[in-house]
Amino acid sequence: MRLIGFLAVFLFVFGHPEARAQKAWCQLKGPVFVDTNPSRVQYRVYVEESESFADVLVFKSPNLLFADSPGKWYFTSSRAEANTFIMIVKERSQADFSIHFIETESFAGCQSMR
Repeated sequence: MRLIGFLAVFLFVFGHPEARAQKAWCQLKGPVFVDTNPSRVQYRVYVEESESFADVLVFKSPNLLFADSPGKWYFTSSRAEANTFIMIVKERSQADFSIHFIETESFAGCQSMR
């Protein structure tokens, strides 16, 4: 019985490892460069057609200065200007996380934990 209590407290304090890893890409913002070379990217991303199934809702910012909070990305054509490097993949199983592009800036960011 004590072991179950200990495990419950341990999981509550330290959380699930996948949940901690999720926070890294949940905080992505600013200039993003889309690359085709898998060895030069930080994340592989799948573009979801449905908002419901996406991990992150992304607002394409028209200006670098406005891409200042999580989920607001400014896509740049200059690798030197970017902070984040992604690769768009065609299969969901190959992606680190999925995104869906939205038109409303205020909804940008991570979806709630499932």
